[in-house]
Amino acid sequence: MTRRFDIGPFVLAFGALLLLIGLFLDWYGEFNAWAVFELVDVLLAALAVAGVVGAVGLLTPDADYLDKRALPWIVGAAFVLVAAQVLDPPPAAAELDLGTGAWLSLAGALLMVVGAVLSFSKVSFAVAVEGRDRRQRVAAVDHRPPPTETGQQPVARSSSSLLHPRPGPEEPEANTEQS
Repeated sequence: MTRRFDIGPFVLAFGALLLLIGLFLDWYGEFNAWAVFELVDVLLAALAVAGVVGAVGLLTPDADYLDKRALPWIVGAAFVLVAAQVLDPPPAAAELDLGTGAWLSLAGALLMVVGAVLSFSKVSFAVAVEGRDRRQRVAAVDHRPPPTETGQQPVARSSSSLLHPRPGPEEPEANTEQS
């Protein structure tokens, strides 16, 4: 039995978790996102949680936790917010170097984008959960005529040759001229 797993929701959830973890790590110097940002940190945390909820919703089609049409907007907003903060830091952290949290959050937002694209393109991987059964031979299917003395297989004739058979080596050729 082969099971198919959609890879997109897994990548999306992993990226959202990376983004959420990155908010607690150092973004600028020794300051994390919670210390530097005023509102962006709360928005990024909400978008990361919405990404995880959206991934769970994609894995369980019966549950409607989040409208699937909102997922690209959530992922896009998270990516734009993180990229904007990496490219243009807030005034309080303008002179500080980017830390691990910023890069991890950017990677998480990028993975969220990739996961959303893979989810909507239905990319999946297959896993065989049981061993393969050995092929059983069936006489009607596996019956083949014995090879000829020269070692060549007999050639199948087309339907036209069945209607007008050619004389064999033992049969004398009949006179087919008509007057």
